[in-house]
Parts: sequence; C-alpha cells; structure tokens
Amino acid sequence: MIQYFKFEEDFVEENIRCIPMIARFKLDACGIKLKLKEWSCMNEEERKNISEYPCENEDEIKTYRKYVKTVILFRTSHEAQDMEVDKEPSWANLNVIPESVQQKMVALNFQLERVKWKQLNDLQRFVLVKLSRPSHENRNFPIAIKEFGLL
Repeated sequence: MIQYFKFEEDFVEENIRCIPMIARFKLDACGIKLKLKEWSCMNEEERKNISEYPCENEDEIKTYRKYVKTVILFRTSHEAQDMEVDKEPSWANLNVIPESVQQKMVALNFQLERVKWKQLNDLQRFVLVKLSRPSHENRNFPIAIKEFGLL
C-alpha cells in the first residue's frame, strides 16, 4: 500500500500525475533525479511501483535504483540523471529543526518545538523539508503541518 498524504489527493486520484512524496523520498535515497516529464512518460503501474517498491536497506536501494533507471531508459530512451545521495540529510537529524522549516513556520505564525519534530516519522520530516524549500511551491506546507498534527 502506497503512503500518500491528504495534501497529495488531488493529483494521486488522477493517475498519479505528480510524483508523490513517498517516491521522492525513495528517489533521494537511491540517488536518482526523476523529472516530471519522465514521470509523465510512465504508465500507472510503473508509477505505483516506484512509489511502492521497498527502498530501505542497501540491497533494496540497489534493486530500486536499477528498476527506476530501467523504466526511465525504456520510457524516454535516455539515461536517468544521477544525483548525490545526502549521507546526513537535514530531515534525519532529530535534534535540529532545519532552518527552512523554522522559517516557514515563523512565516505562518507557528512555532515547531523540537519534541514535536522528533515525534514525526522520517517521511514526514522529509516532506516538511521539501515543502519548505524556496524553490518549491509552498501552498501544501500549511496543509501538511495540519495533517501531521503540528497545529
């Protein structure tokens, strides 16, 4: 079963037209940058597989990476773009709330306490970091913090 968030419902129901956060999380773990254009070339089963396949331990990450690279090559006729895997991602640090998340919370007149940051799971912390980046459309950030019980 794929873990989607309520703020993703709009595009998940429509043939998974945008890359879900769970897939982004796994793609970051395996070091592949998947573009929306490449995602759009995939069929629904491939999109579900990219969201569902396990990608936690070293063997799973290797298998997942190989699968994604194969699908991208098959669907687009070009190699997948590699990206560096962050060995110490900011979302993984339970003791420090990333600056981008803090700034976004302040902009919304909220404060995120470290105890609540620690209570979030890895995927939730990953989502908040992704949604708080300046390059990301931030309309889902307030919805996510509400969904995660931070309000």
